[in-house]
Amino acid sequence: MLKIFFGNKKEAIYNTSVYFKNSFLDEWITDPFSVEMIKDVDKSTVVAPHLIESPVLGPISPKELSGGVKTLILIYKDRSHLFNASNCGDNCSKWLLKMAENEDITINLRHLMDFGNGTFEIEVLNNGKIVQNMTELVDVAGEYV
Repeated sequence: MLKIFFGNKKEAIYNTSVYFKNSFLDEWITDPFSVEMIKDVDKSTVVAPHLIESPVLGPISPKELSGGVKTLILIYKDRSHLFNASNCGDNCSKWLLKMAENEDITINLRHLMDFGNGTFEIEVLNNGKIVQNMTELVDVAGEYV
């Protein structure tokens, strides 16, 4: 299940790009799930751990990926920290839900992310409520963001 704490959370890592730059491992980039996220969100192809082909920037390193993809990879690979997913655009929301299909994923958000028109299960940690669609999420999150 995806679990979200809305608003300022002291222990959340806010500057995910800097954290990623100093902590990512090569195998994080070539993991099949990461490769899929990079392809979908950044429209880029992983060639090797330190070489990604971007249609906009040309050959780039993982350090030059978008803030959203870096944050998704951190959430996926580093479960020992809480990350602020406000660095992610709405195009990352489906990946957060996908990660949470098999295990609990906890994130911090300082804005309301659009999780689409479908149904889902998200626990809002601020009050313990479980919401199942965007209408319910907007009602609950509005108290905190």
